[in-house]
Amino acid sequence: MKIQHVFFDLDHTLWDFEKNSALTFKEILPAANVTVDIDLFLNIYIPINFSYWKKYREEQVTKKELKYLRLKETFDALKLPVKDEVIHQLSDEYIAKLPNHNHLFEGTFEILEYLQTHYKLHIITNGFEEIQTKKMKKSGIYNFFDAIITSESVGVKKPNKKVFEYALEKVNANASNCIMIGDNLEADIEGALNCGIKAIHFNSENSNLIPKNITSIYNLLDLKEYL
Repeated sequence: MKIQHVFFDLDHTLWDFEKNSALTFKEILPAANVTVDIDLFLNIYIPINFSYWKKYREEQVTKKELKYLRLKETFDALKLPVKDEVIHQLSDEYIAKLPNHNHLFEGTFEILEYLQTHYKLHIITNGFEEIQTKKMKKSGIYNFFDAIITSESVGVKKPNKKVFEYALEKVNANASNCIMIGDNLEADIEGALNCGIKAIHFNSENSNLIPKNITSIYNLLDLKEYL
């Protein structure tokens, strides 16, 4: 069946999470009198944050625990004494100020303008509901999308089939006429495929570890070859 609906992940797919995250930390750490080399901080923080998002997807930690522990473990690894009250303050400020930085991946506007003339576009995201819409509005991409599905609104997270089934019902679509675009092999690609939805992996990291049976692109504009 012909594709009619294109679902996108947001963070790491359209919205350049790592770049925007780094800019946010460069702003809030000095303001909280936390003196640390930002590159060293990010080298420790990024894999810790990645691991906690995996735990969050798997319901092993709560949202509150994720926000606190990813910073706590980073400071501990750096042997940097930071009081709990400061960590909680930083975790809240990070969430509040993250949407103020709105770098997108190369080709985002061009590919969305191209696709919107042919398909209905939607977002499926595990990101925190209170900031995802802000990110999209401030970066100028909000109006491209008909539906925005957050895991918090569903009650479970990608790759849980309930997220994708909820999305299909919300946009009145069949799995066979939909496709999912995302960066995370587990949450986006396997989650969609397990629900009968076609999927394309956005390999922004140029990883050579992508399974050969997965369709993968390295630039968003490459989607024109498939859609």
